[in-house]
Amino acid sequence: MIYQVTPHRRGGQPTGVEVLRTLVDRARSGDGEAFDALARSVGDRCMAIACRILRDADLAEDAVQAALIIAWRDLRTLRDPDRFEPWLHRILTNACYAEARRGRRWLVQIRVLPVDRASDSGEILTVDDRDQLERALRRLTLEQRAVLVFHYYVGLSPSEVAERLGVPIGTVKSRLHYATAALRASLEADARTPATSQERLA
Repeated sequence: MIYQVTPHRRGGQPTGVEVLRTLVDRARSGDGEAFDALARSVGDRCMAIACRILRDADLAEDAVQAALIIAWRDLRTLRDPDRFEPWLHRILTNACYAEARRGRRWLVQIRVLPVDRASDSGEILTVDDRDQLERALRRLTLEQRAVLVFHYYVGLSPSEVAERLGVPIGTVKSRLHYATAALRASLEADARTPATSQERLA
């Protein structure tokens, strides 16, 4: 490892939490290499969250970069190193909202399906279901997608989601309720009405 960790050890090895805390402490003191290591340790997770909120890899990458820049700039304001992840997730969510507001056009991704394989029918159904879910998620608001991502993908409780997003827990519960209902209604509507070819490419 690049950084020697010296806090309390269990079984002779530092835990992941201890390593993260040490990196945060060093980065708060202006250690750029420590922040680089910190960014690498959380980067993939942040990218996965941003992709699920924005539904676009390029926008997500921009949001993660913006969030990490803000985190480096404002890290000294973080009082408790153990709260780094919730603090960063709030910054990341706001960065996702900002990227979406830029008005950039959603990139169209066209899947080319093979036609000469015996399992084509099953694969087409799988892709079709995935496309239906993607369309349903895109119809939700950013705020609704954010609560779904943090609750179902990250696995946080409503109170923890509220902390991440900086909103009251009642707001989180309301968004979860309406997002789930809207998602279900959208999927049911797609199941009743076959999508046109143009919709499948949208």
